[in-house]
Amino acid sequence: MNNTRLRSGLASSITKAASKQTYYTIRFLADRERIAEAYRAYAYFRWVDDVLDTGAGSGFERSVFIDRQMSLLDGCYRGESAPDPAIEEQMLIELIRSDVERNSGLQFYLRNMMAVMVFDAKRRGRLISQNELNEYTRLLASAVTEAMHYFIGHGCYSPHDDARYLAVTAAHITHMLRDTFDDIQAGYYNIPREVLDANHITPQDVQSGAYRTWVRSRVQLARTYFTAGREYLNRVENLRCRLAGFAYAARFECVLDLIEREEYFLRAAYPERKGLGAMIRTGGSIFPLLFIRHDTQPALEPVPVRQRSSRQ
Repeated sequence: MNNTRLRSGLASSITKAASKQTYYTIRFLADRERIAEAYRAYAYFRWVDDVLDTGAGSGFERSVFIDRQMSLLDGCYRGESAPDPAIEEQMLIELIRSDVERNSGLQFYLRNMMAVMVFDAKRRGRLISQNELNEYTRLLASAVTEAMHYFIGHGCYSPHDDARYLAVTAAHITHMLRDTFDDIQAGYYNIPREVLDANHITPQDVQSGAYRTWVRSRVQLARTYFTAGREYLNRVENLRCRLAGFAYAARFECVLDLIEREEYFLRAAYPERKGLGAMIRTGGSIFPLLFIRHDTQPALEPVPVRQRSSRQ
């Protein structure tokens, strides 16, 4: 029991240190019986991501580490015991032990997010293609969306249509633009190889005209996806789930506002998105949306996740 409480405290502390918005979203909006699981789910992958970024120096070390995590995930779902798991790995083990639903949203989240981590481990230091970028975003968007519905308003109605993953897809596109400079420093290049080759630029040419043109196209795509994503969220039955979705989207839409205002010149940091003022603006922007409901499918033109390309 003491070990379980220790891991529970570790999961919430990792979450709070990494993302206060995620921490408070889980604390106040997640289903009461799933709060501890939600912290574990976020904290485990936050730990994996941090190890891949800073703890596993060489490509071989990253490969060994992520292979162990994949084996742990697969083995636990087969009912196998894990050899000498680290305390962070025990969070994953407890999540899987709690997963009693067939093809659950939790399993979907764990497997897709692990695939995201695998891709990150393998792409570091190399250019990636448009198709790889599309698949990367698809995996992350579907993982985060299904986790939201699993932990918040589980069992309530949510549509399964082309718009289901678009709000998080838009958020990931924005996330990659926002973190461009940090990612370049770490060896992650978020612009596809085809764009670089066609314009004879490198990933470091962030201030070039060609790079800014590409940024503008990404911002426009994210705007389109956010619009369709909000229509989807309006049709979600659970009020807490709608609130979490709108808050998540608003967190990134303010970054798009800043990028547009600065004529698509990216910068190293966007501190305006944090702090009390940002929280007030976010709250004011999402409150009216909570009470808009559509009982039928809105007349939207489908915007598939894979139409165009795009790491919390």
